[in-house]
Amino acid sequence: MPWHDEEESQDLACLPARIPEMERKGRTMRRQIVKTLIVGSILLLFPRSGSAQIGTCGAMSVGHLGNLNGFDPFLASNAWNTDISGYPVHPNSTNYINFIGATAALHPDFLSGSYHGKPIGIPYHIVSASQAKVNISFTAFGDESDPGPYPVPGDAAVEGGSKSGDRHVLVLEKDGCWLYELYRAFKQKNGSWNADAAAVWDLTINEQRPYTWTSADAAGLPIFVGLVRYDEVESGVINHAIRFTVPTSQRAFILPATHWASSTADPNAPPMGLRLRLKGGFNIAGFPADDQVILTALKKYGLILADNGGALFISGTPDSRWNNANLGLLKTLRASDFEAVDSGPIVTPATVPTGTNPTILSFAASPTTVGSGSPVTLSWNVTNATYNIISPQVGAVRGSSVVVTPAGTTTYTLSSTNEFGRATQTVTVTVQ
Repeated sequence: MPWHDEEESQDLACLPARIPEMERKGRTMRRQIVKTLIVGSILLLFPRSGSAQIGTCGAMSVGHLGNLNGFDPFLASNAWNTDISGYPVHPNSTNYINFIGATAALHPDFLSGSYHGKPIGIPYHIVSASQAKVNISFTAFGDESDPGPYPVPGDAAVEGGSKSGDRHVLVLEKDGCWLYELYRAFKQKNGSWNADAAAVWDLTINEQRPYTWTSADAAGLPIFVGLVRYDEVESGVINHAIRFTVPTSQRAFILPATHWASSTADPNAPPMGLRLRLKGGFNIAGFPADDQVILTALKKYGLILADNGGALFISGTPDSRWNNANLGLLKTLRASDFEAVDSGPIVTPATVPTGTNPTILSFAASPTTVGSGSPVTLSWNVTNATYNIISPQVGAVRGSSVVVTPAGTTTYTLSSTNEFGRATQTVTVTVQ
């Protein structure tokens, strides 16, 4: 099978299918019993507090494809970081595998060098807190995206390096421990970026997107945490599940996914978030050492369905250090070498849980009128929020206050988000 970005071409073709999904807004039918099951699953998959992280965010190395130096995003208890080797086989496993295609080959969608003049894989940047933040303008899914500004460097690598495809841009900010991801991102002449969709992830907790919301990925998942990276393969261990795609998915999802990108209700089509696991009896002894690191992770952490694309395409980073011949040996695996595991209930359009959005009790500026160049303290009191963002100028924040220095009269917007939705409130600072 030739090296080519089949995922990119198929994802682009699926773009029109992502837009009708917005018909879900306004649904009123909900099943309380399923809500109870799903919310219970949140506590297992996304506890507000839980096992500590491995490594530290601050230890990451700044730069393009920077080394994480042992840091694993999110808590050890996160679904991405959970050992599923002992999970029960899903009762519909055989049908899921057959729907994907039992003879479909595992395809590493990343490599060293390029194919047809473009790199294959999803790049990322690591920046420090000193990286300037830029505005993000949304061109398709703004109502489900996290507002800017984002610390995207001017030389950020774009997936594919061309004007076609998914054009993902991924940025990790090491000092604040935030992950910023953009879908269909285009840099503008003034340094800002346009994107179809974007999401901010707090890497210090187990964050979940609101139910039915997309992210920079079709399944509403973070992309970066599911990539195969050279630095972790070189270290000898991958401590997380790996992102993969299929040509057709079900109009449904399983946590940690929160979004579907399909119109098919076929129960044998795999829902977004489905976990596959390499069968325990599969012999990996004959594979090169770097392949064995990947295959061991596929047995322990498995795959998580994240997008529509090539059949059994797994995602990784483009890196000159990959051994393409060794990666090519992974293509000898077939979908029949995997099994689906039962990792939680399936959410359909009729069973989406409902709950209470965050409540912004106050959002204030002190003082509200200042001279040019004078500092202003923005403070807030919010309940039931997972994360907060202040636009413009500030970005993702923790705590309850931040100091800004507006250059002119500015209206600041606080956006507070949890798994059920978002609340916003504004305050205006007048500069005389």
